[in-house]
Amino acid sequence: MKKHLNTLFVTTQGAYLFKEGETVVVKAENEVRLRLPVHTIGGIVCFGNVLCSPFLLGFCAENNVAISFLSEHGRFLARVQGPVSGNVLLRRQQYRLADDPESSARMARYVLTGKLANCRAVLQRTLRDHPERVNGRAIKGASDNLKNSLQSIQSGPSLDVLRGIEGDAAHSYFSVFDHLIVGQKEDFAFHERNRRPPLDKVNCLLSFLYTLVMHDVRSALEAVGLDPAVGFLHRDRPGRPGLALDLMEEFRPFIADRLALSLINLNQVQNKGFRKLETGAVLMDDDTRKAVLVAYQKRKQDEIMHPFIEEKVTIGLLFHVQALLMARYVRGDLDGYPPFIWK
Repeated sequence: MKKHLNTLFVTTQGAYLFKEGETVVVKAENEVRLRLPVHTIGGIVCFGNVLCSPFLLGFCAENNVAISFLSEHGRFLARVQGPVSGNVLLRRQQYRLADDPESSARMARYVLTGKLANCRAVLQRTLRDHPERVNGRAIKGASDNLKNSLQSIQSGPSLDVLRGIEGDAAHSYFSVFDHLIVGQKEDFAFHERNRRPPLDKVNCLLSFLYTLVMHDVRSALEAVGLDPAVGFLHRDRPGRPGLALDLMEEFRPFIADRLALSLINLNQVQNKGFRKLETGAVLMDDDTRKAVLVAYQKRKQDEIMHPFIEEKVTIGLLFHVQALLMARYVRGDLDGYPPFIWK
């Protein structure tokens, strides 16, 4: 089993990362702030004005440590990685399946089954944990809609029909998302999902967490030899990691949405940690961003029983496990792709 490795997040503006022996060193304001052996790191994410030495970039590439560069506020900019790993035959088979409409629709059904089941589980968990504090009727109605959507996608519809079902299901899910917020209701109101830029604090939080999940999902796919750019549900588009977006769908509700709700409901993020620009975009301040990153890393350390392999794994390893299962399905070692379904 792959060892669980932490992601190093660097948010201090003006920080400089360099190689020293077999370690990654972080320096800020002429002081060394951190030294980490490269074998303990799964990836590095740099926010804003953070520089890396050329020798560190080569060192990380040789050790399969991907470095992602984001804007100070979490918008993806670029990614540095080493030579592509994996069997070329696996990727060629992936491309064949992606070019076949029936095979693409089949994979899309697997992915959407995981996504919709996990969205429904989030709603049902709220009904169970806070029955007296939420609009149970509205949440149950959305849960029933998701159940109907799950049944609809099993009938073998085309990709276009599947996307329509997904759109309707997402609308039902997010239409009651505000009811899942039981703390700080006045400061954290949610009306609809929006992005690029996010127009409220909840969407700001969701978008940032989705970016973090995307980094980990993409790294997992590359590690097993799949091409993160060629997806099944999400079709090819220059600069878009289609397969990473596919695999990410089953993790959005379980990891990102639940963590966002916990941060708000447990007062781990607060209204003062966000500001609104003249353009309407909402941004997090440094302290809030760091609090979210710490919470995300902590969440990845939690253990769960994987429903398919029937082993205990950390949540941070789920990305790698699912990428392995997807690779096995593409190779033909599995009859179907088993999405991660939270129970």
